[in-house]
Amino acid sequence: MLSTGLSEIKRHLRTHRLPHIWCPGCGNGIITQAFLRAVEALCLDPDKTVIVSGIGCSSRVVEYLDFDTVHTAHGRAIPLATGIKIVSPQLTVVVLAGDGDIAAIGGNHFIHAARRNIDLTVIIFDNFTYGMTGGQYSPLTPKGERTATSPAGSVESPFDICELAKGAGATFIARSTTWHAFDLVHLISRGIDHHGFSVIDVIAGCHINYGKRNQRETAVKMLRWQKEHGVPIDIFRQLPEKEKKDLFPIGIIHSSSRPEYTDAYTKVARSGLNE
Repeated sequence: MLSTGLSEIKRHLRTHRLPHIWCPGCGNGIITQAFLRAVEALCLDPDKTVIVSGIGCSSRVVEYLDFDTVHTAHGRAIPLATGIKIVSPQLTVVVLAGDGDIAAIGGNHFIHAARRNIDLTVIIFDNFTYGMTGGQYSPLTPKGERTATSPAGSVESPFDICELAKGAGATFIARSTTWHAFDLVHLISRGIDHHGFSVIDVIAGCHINYGKRNQRETAVKMLRWQKEHGVPIDIFRQLPEKEKKDLFPIGIIHSSSRPEYTDAYTKVARSGLNE
């Protein structure tokens, strides 16, 4: 899996759209590469794979991927992906979007896709901020962190997006970071291969609009923070509660099996048509 070369990855890119718009050191490129390595590991057919995004820095990724892609409205990636999957359940459908897009304006769609357990894979580019529009706080910004709209520190408690997904009914949930790039390939592969609603929360880095306000003003500092605060799930669970402060678990958070939406929908539709 990890031996995938750059030439294999490059063939999945619309190279005529390069160079990309992301800032030097942005974590979006690492996530994109990990996704493409997972595509290669799973031998996915590009003609049977659809990538959907919303609006934001990370959502521009669909412009660079040589698949059938849809760049949708803000927060609407999941309902568009849901429609594609219902009409053509044989397709592999992946949503690539940011934390604001998924957890704020798209939050309602997120929880209901999890409730339905529809076979989508949602990869969250989680940089704790709205990077494209100036660095406002998002529903996943840690409490106390400074942003353009919380210059003295956010007073809001953030969602734990993995726990939210679990409570809503998602059947595969994982978390990684852009520092743990090799592990990320494995987790994305597992998520895509899982038959049900899959969520991979990827802690990324926006050192320009977020890091500079929180003593992580370089890409290196952002990566070092991820390395120091991301703890493998088995170790994290054994830590005393007081030692978990400011840390977060990485790895497979939850995996289970229950009926998938398009399977049930197709069965009911066929049954109704035969009556």
